[in-house]
Amino acid sequence: MRKIVSSWDRAAFDAVAAHHWPGGDRFLPRLSRSANHGLLWFGLAAGAALAGGRPARRAALRGAASLAVASAAVNTLGKRSVRRVRPVLDAVPAVRRLARQPVTTSFPSGHSASAVAFATGVALENPAWGLALAPLAASVCFSRVYTGVHYPGDVLAGAVLGAGAAFAVRGIAPTRAQLAPPARPRADAPALPRGEGLVVVVNAGSGQRAVARTDAVQAVRAALPRAEVVPYGGNGGNGDDGAAGPDGGEGLGKTLEAAALRARERGGALGVFGGDGTVNAAAVTARRHGLPLAVLPGGTYNHFAYDLGIESLTDACRAVEAGEAVAVDMVRVRTGTGADAGWFLNTFSIGAYPDLVRVRERWAPRIGAWPAGVLAAMHVLRTARPVRLRVDGRSRRLWMLFAGNCTYRGLGLTPVRRHDLADGVLDVRTVSGGPLARTRLLAAAFAGDLKHSPVLRTARVRSLRISGIGRGTHLARDGEVAPAPEVLTLKKENEALVVYRNMP
Repeated sequence: MRKIVSSWDRAAFDAVAAHHWPGGDRFLPRLSRSANHGLLWFGLAAGAALAGGRPARRAALRGAASLAVASAAVNTLGKRSVRRVRPVLDAVPAVRRLARQPVTTSFPSGHSASAVAFATGVALENPAWGLALAPLAASVCFSRVYTGVHYPGDVLAGAVLGAGAAFAVRGIAPTRAQLAPPARPRADAPALPRGEGLVVVVNAGSGQRAVARTDAVQAVRAALPRAEVVPYGGNGGNGDDGAAGPDGGEGLGKTLEAAALRARERGGALGVFGGDGTVNAAAVTARRHGLPLAVLPGGTYNHFAYDLGIESLTDACRAVEAGEAVAVDMVRVRTGTGADAGWFLNTFSIGAYPDLVRVRERWAPRIGAWPAGVLAAMHVLRTARPVRLRVDGRSRRLWMLFAGNCTYRGLGLTPVRRHDLADGVLDVRTVSGGPLARTRLLAAAFAGDLKHSPVLRTARVRSLRISGIGRGTHLARDGEVAPAPEVLTLKKENEALVVYRNMP
């Protein structure tokens, strides 16, 4: 049987070598070289991470991880186990041959394993993107036979190994589609076929993406033709999407107020297209008027929408038309006199993070949001100074205080994702401003032992009082930065808002 398979393999190799493939002599050898050491695939992953949104980064990361596992399996197990000799090149035209021939054994094909692993990993996260990559991956696999460096059986084995690596990665790190839906309480909301009764405020200044700014109104009208779309022309601002623009956010507030009144007249709901700052303002208005809120992600980060499971306009529209909704918590912020200082849906912070946001938003228009965030973090880590606060009556010297609306995954300071948007607690994390605090925190992060670092403290509470805030200190609420009053109280409001969200 082994001789029969080997004979078939050699015959197929000879048939490919003898056949003339128009255009292949110039294209396929170059394509094969471009995939050396996974450079083609890592380049695509880096481009997607830089230019795409969170779904693209997630797919790119899964593809790269699958490639890494496949490559390790090929080099540590596959090639050492079989040790098959490379094909003899006599039958392969010289124009097809690679200038630098591989020196490793032939079975299995590492290039094929990497190509299929990357494309399969991406497909498991996003089937459409994986399908788009399939022809490129197949071409890389075929190029290895075409250039004479592998038998077809080597390529087939590599492809099977690559697909297996992608599924192994999925077993360790499940895709979003595999994760059980969060335990959020269902809520009543009217079904609005084709958007009938929905009034959507579109913030034309949301995020850093020019395409979203240009096409937002048309996209909403095309998806929900019976909805009433209200463009808001605010620009600039210092947060995620310009909610606090040149008119101080007052113009957006008036636009949302008028839209809410119109939605009540129509017996429908309030909708918002924008980033987290705009969504925050819309949520406050919707709660005040007792209206369900439809969140159409249109900002740079869209943390709240993604935690709801809404990653696209299509997701939001499907929920609106079906009348599927959940109740979510909000957090009220009050000053020492009891005056209302706003609300937040995602996060609140004092200390280094507001400084990071200000630096990031200053650089983002020139270099992009993601690179600006990395550089801003490095800048703030080097230049930030601790702040003195009283937290629930206890004097503290802190680099940063973070409070999340509901519990975030992860042990560090970076909010990752929430399983539940109605768990009734504040996720409070503080970083001590003592000697060598930053160095100790970074060392614990590299060692994977943040949970036991004395620099980082965590708590789950229902309310939090912060006093003794110095003049000139800033706070950040849902990405919007503002001066902080001397005293603040954060208090949870359970299931304060009804939001449209697809149900499983």
